[in-house]
Amino acid sequence: MSVTGISSMATRQILAELAAAHEEATGETVAIESVGGVDAAKRIRAGEAFDVAVLASDALAKLEADGFLVAGSIVNMAESPMALAVRAGQPRPKLDEAGVRAAMASARSIGISTGPSGTHVLKLARDWGLEDAVKDRIVQAKPGIPVARLLADGEVELGFQQLSEMMGAPGIDVVGLLPASLQPGTVFAAGLCKAATQPEAARAFIAFLASEETAETKRQHGMTPA
Repeated sequence: MSVTGISSMATRQILAELAAAHEEATGETVAIESVGGVDAAKRIRAGEAFDVAVLASDALAKLEADGFLVAGSIVNMAESPMALAVRAGQPRPKLDEAGVRAAMASARSIGISTGPSGTHVLKLARDWGLEDAVKDRIVQAKPGIPVARLLADGEVELGFQQLSEMMGAPGIDVVGLLPASLQPGTVFAAGLCKAATQPEAARAFIAFLASEETAETKRQHGMTPA
C-alpha cells in the first residue's frame, strides 16, 4: 500500500519531486494530495484517513494539540519566503518597506491567499493603519487557487504569496521577495496523522523530507531548508 498524505498548495511541486525520489530510493510509493491549507486541515479534522500531513507549522501544531497528529511527530521541512508580484508588463513597486506599503496603499486591487501569506498581508495592513483603506480592495483567492492566477487573469493588480507558489507562473512578473523585516517566517512541516494506516513507512518519508539530501530541491522551488 502507498503512503498517503495531504498538503497545502505551497509545497505541491516540492512534494511531487521528493515523493518520486523517495520511491526510487526505497520502492515505497507516496501519494500526496495538495489542496488549500485551510481545506486540508478541515479534512483531517473531519476524519479522513491520511498517513502524513504537510502544512504550515502553526496549523500542524493546532492539529497535534487537538489530537489529530501523533504527539511529537512534527518535523520542520522548509522555510517559505513571501514574494510580491504584478501582472506581466506592469510597473514594479520598490521592494523596501516604504515601497511595499505605498504599493499596498495605492493598488486598486490586492490578491491574497487563504493561507499564512494572506493572513500576514492583513496583519501588515493593520500594522500600517491601512486596514480600512484596503478592505474593499482585497481579493482572496479561493482555496487551492494561486494568487498568480488572479494576477494573470487581470482580477488583481498586486499579489502577495509564497515565492514557491509564484515561480514559473505564466502571465505575471515576480517583483521579488519582501524585505526581511516584512517576512512572516512561514515554516512548512510534516507530521504523522493519528489515522495513519502505514505509520512506519510514513515516519520514514517524514524523516526523508527533513533530510539534507532534499535541500537542493527545496532551494530550486523557492524555499530554504528548515
